[in-house]
Amino acid sequence: MHRQRVMIRTLGLAAAVALAATGCGPQKSGAGPASPSSPVAGSSPEASPSTPDDGKAGASSPAASPSQSPSSSASPSASAPSSAPSSSPGVQPIMANGDESEQIRDLQARLRQLKLVSTAPTGFYGSKTTAAVKTFQSRHGLAATGSVDEATWQKVQGLTKKPTEDELRPPTTNEVDAPDPRCMQGRVMCISKESRTLAWMIDGKVVSTMDVRFGSENTPTREGEFQVGWKAKEWTSTIYHTSMPYSMFFSEGQAVHYSSDFAARGYAGASHGCVNVRDKAKLSALFDQVKVGDKVVVYW
Repeated sequence: MHRQRVMIRTLGLAAAVALAATGCGPQKSGAGPASPSSPVAGSSPEASPSTPDDGKAGASSPAASPSQSPSSSASPSASAPSSAPSSSPGVQPIMANGDESEQIRDLQARLRQLKLVSTAPTGFYGSKTTAAVKTFQSRHGLAATGSVDEATWQKVQGLTKKPTEDELRPPTTNEVDAPDPRCMQGRVMCISKESRTLAWMIDGKVVSTMDVRFGSENTPTREGEFQVGWKAKEWTSTIYHTSMPYSMFFSEGQAVHYSSDFAARGYAGASHGCVNVRDKAKLSALFDQVKVGDKVVVYW
């Protein structure tokens, strides 16, 4: 019996080591992780990070796909149809800074029709959307709150047409967001969740840019300042068994890498926490330039 227990413990440890490996693969927005619940101590970064790429460390809001993002889950404000009256028309906001929903994606596409924003819709109500809404409200004699109340929403709808699928999720390259202050010194992959872009910067100057997507609501991409820990030109996720070419790992199991799923489906999908790039040629060039130890900043 003692020998049996020893064998069971040994097999259990081996299974845990095999599971607690790096990598993230494509998923539909909102899909849950398939990762271990606890790390294995003493393992190398390549074989066993302290948490898999679906870990949640300091994420202030769900990512999109998306993603994040790209996430299909909506905030409470999105549960009301666009034509439903507010309990206090003109006062009660139905969309505001910090919200995330498909209704906000619709709003952003309409604001883009009005040439008040140039970035592609993300579904996340951030600083750019707030500024665009304020401008719209000021131009049309509405209280410039930056939040969308019923009066503002009706006015926006009256001056625009229903967005097409291409307008809601355009295949074109996103406009790069203003760099985070932490990106202004040294060699940095500066990654904005709001504009869904990666800017490769050296000493405050943008060298190259590319579209990216992030993890879903259940497997968000962590935000903060990191460093490239290690790189792998060819890598297969040992958790999700998906190919991850040009992987640059920056936060335990999370990495910047090429995604054929992103290239094929765009923002209709999401990662399991990694930063997906859909332009393989651009990422290949970036991979050759980035060094282990270079900074990575992920921010809203």
